[in-house]
Amino acid sequence: MSSTGSSAVQTPKTFQPRIFSGIQPSGGITLGNYLGALKRFVEKQNEGIETVYCMVDMHAITVWQDPEKLRYATREGAAAFIAAGLDPARSILFNQSQVSAHAELGWIFNCVARLGWMNRMTQFKDKAGKNAEAASLGLYAYPALMAADILAYHATMVPVGEDQKQHLELTRDIAIKFNHDYGIDYFPIVEPVIEGAATRVMSLRDGTKKMSKSDPSDQSRINLTDDADAIAAKIRKAKTDAEPLPETLAGLKDRPEARNLINIFAALSDKTPDAVVAEYAGAQFGTFKPALADLAVAKLSPITTEMSRLMKDPAEIDRILGQGADRAEAIARPIVDQVYDITGMIRSRR
Repeated sequence: MSSTGSSAVQTPKTFQPRIFSGIQPSGGITLGNYLGALKRFVEKQNEGIETVYCMVDMHAITVWQDPEKLRYATREGAAAFIAAGLDPARSILFNQSQVSAHAELGWIFNCVARLGWMNRMTQFKDKAGKNAEAASLGLYAYPALMAADILAYHATMVPVGEDQKQHLELTRDIAIKFNHDYGIDYFPIVEPVIEGAATRVMSLRDGTKKMSKSDPSDQSRINLTDDADAIAAKIRKAKTDAEPLPETLAGLKDRPEARNLINIFAALSDKTPDAVVAEYAGAQFGTFKPALADLAVAKLSPITTEMSRLMKDPAEIDRILGQGADRAEAIARPIVDQVYDITGMIRSRR
């Protein structure tokens, strides 16, 4: 490290296109995680843009975690990334806690973000519930850490679901305020990437609720660890209505369960929802569901098999995460060191 002051800092003229995203290792990767995140992550690594993906284990402990279960869930999440087609040689894949820049920049951003901003974050209210005073400080402040996750890499794009847009807006606010406070165009104003037919996959039992691993009913979701028989059975039993599929997508306006299944089919088949509706117009669910079940099994069973193989070799998963952390550190460390220079921190250790 050097002891250079902020006057020696070079303002970035342009920012290299770079995608960052993370998944919390809370156990139980679902079809919603695959279609809303993993599938798109794999596609992004083929677009010539540097991609950085992270198992955010530090976010996970904002609520208490059993240490062994956390380690297992972190490896399972990494296995899901790889089994879905992510190439650790082309994308950077690591777990957050192995790169200290996240926590360091998180503290800086705690001092940039305003209480009013945090008080507007709806996810804290949802997760803390009525007993908010018993929630951890980490749960309240974690949006600042999320901003650090992104900006430690000068990421310019983040694939997000609709429910994460508020956090990305906070990241943008933090970057803008930091740049303004220190009079330097240092952090990029990151852009959301929201695309795909099923960016928000809904419950198989209630089309108005997001598919979630926390739902008490296992029938509400398809897990990436489900075998072919379980996948097919869950789709056959998925809640629907008695009406046939309409001729146009507009006909599904007040039919959330039907629309959800159409979206899932579209995302798995790389078609548009309009094309799927046109193909199955007039069909009963007795015809559509078996076709969706066959498609889901064909697409997901190889992922399930590969995840199982990887989970039998945790040392290999740890090796991949460690190599990814080294590559992530090489990007993030110079950025955070420069932040220390900008903010006036003395760095004289050798």
